[in-house]
This record gives sequence, structure tokens and C-alpha cells, in this order.
Amino acid sequence: MFQGAITALITPFSNNELDEAALRRIVRWQIDQGIDGLVPVGTTGESPVLTEHEHKRVIEITVEEANKAIPILAGAGSNNPAEAVIYARHAEKAGADATLQVAGYYNRPNQEGLYAHFEHVHNNSALPIVLYNIPPRTIVGLDVDTVAKLAQLERVIGIKDATGDLTRPIQERALISKPFSFLSGDDVTAVAYNVGGGNGCISVTANVAPKQTVELHNLCREGKFSEAAILQDKLFSLHKALFLEPNPTGAKYALSLLGLCSEECRLPMIPLSETTKRAIKEAMTSLELI
Repeated sequence: MFQGAITALITPFSNNELDEAALRRIVRWQIDQGIDGLVPVGTTGESPVLTEHEHKRVIEITVEEANKAIPILAGAGSNNPAEAVIYARHAEKAGADATLQVAGYYNRPNQEGLYAHFEHVHNNSALPIVLYNIPPRTIVGLDVDTVAKLAQLERVIGIKDATGDLTRPIQERALISKPFSFLSGDDVTAVAYNVGGGNGCISVTANVAPKQTVELHNLCREGKFSEAAILQDKLFSLHKALFLEPNPTGAKYALSLLGLCSEECRLPMIPLSETTKRAIKEAMTSLELI
């Protein structure tokens, strides 16, 4: 199972081109900081604005640099199931350990349509699948019963939950008996999600503070939720600052302060305001990250 602190990786750019050297540097740094896993080409990786070649290249580089040290959960989702299958098959060929699959955005299927989408991807690819439930971005979300039904498919092994509903891991665990990864998609509520039976988080903040994020989830795994809550409070100002403007602009600026990559994003993401930059810098300074 996937568990602990898993970074939703940014995709670094230089002069509007994929910065391969920076990506390799970031992956090595993440591993050195003790991260439990990486998700290339998810939402934070600006997947909607990558070319097919860039999408595939990011996964290849991440797998190469990780070199089996940690698991790689490759973003491969699409509202087009045929495209999702193409990306899932490439992820397998590249050596990823599983794929993260989102669906529903723009075409807005019902629950039966969502099930059929994920079933099609499952039946036409070979890697394990982690479902990505994020109704704030997709408009439609996976109901609890749909998640439980999908979990009956052999290689559906987990879910990234960005619903904001902290009862979801409790409800879903009651219906899913097999080993299953319940991963939060929200740093701010990750401790509470783990209290409800979650076992980790696919984290944006881990781009910037991987060591601290790993420590937080280690405390959760050990059942030390009071200590985890204290660390969560310390990280709160950073969580908040990174999302003052649309993700991943904040994370990229923070990484630029660490000298790991440029703050460059692609349209429709635009540069941060000076006010937000100050807030991020202050939060990082208070945590002694810079």
C-alpha cells in the first residue's frame, strides 16, 4: 500500500521548456529528505498544460532518479478513458509502481459512468490504480458506494480523497475489506483524515517541507496524534501561504527560494503577487526552511 508523506510533485520549467535537470535535482532532494513516495504529473504538476511528450518524460525522469528507492504513483488520469489508458500503459513501461486516475471533469458523467470509466482503465492497463476523488475540480465526485464497488476490482488499491469530507475514510473503510490506501489530498486536514482511518497524504507542502511532512505522518502512523497536531499547527502558516493563489504557483516560488528550480508556471497560472511572496517567505523563515 501507499502510505505516509507522498509529494505531489511540481513540474519545473525554464523558458517555457521542461527543466529536466531541475526535476532530477528535486527528485533526489525529496528522497534525501526521506519522502515516502512521489506523484509526478498530477494537478500540482500542471498536467493540463503539458504536451504528451512532456507528460511521459516527467514520469520517465522521476522513475529513473528514484531508481526504486521509493514508490512512484504516476499521474495518468483523463476525462477521456482512451487517453487515460495510453498514459497508464506508458507509466508501466517507464517503471512506475501505480497510476493515479481522475475522471469526470467537463463531461460530468453519473456514478455509473464514472464506474465504467475506471473499470475500462483497469481492464485495459496493468498497473495498480489509486482513484483520485476531487469534486472541487471535477464537479462530479465518487460516491462512497461507487468507491466501494471500484475497490472490488483487483488492481484498484487506494484513493486520494480531496472531498473535504473527513467522514469519508470512516464510511469507505466500513465497506472495503481488502488492504487499501486511504490518502488525504489536503495538507491542512491530513491529521484529522488519518485519525479517521487514513494512512497518509498526497501533499503539496511536501514539495517545500518534505522532512517535516514525513515527520508528521510518521507520528500519525505511530498513533501519536496529539504530537502530530502540534506539528500541524506549526506547518499551518505554510499550508495557508502556499494556497493564497492558485496551486502550484506558491509551491514553485517556495522551491525557487530553496534554489531548486525557477518559479515559472505556464498560463493560465500567472506570477504571484508580492504580498503572497512575502507570506510564503515569512512562513518558510519561521520554519527555518530558509
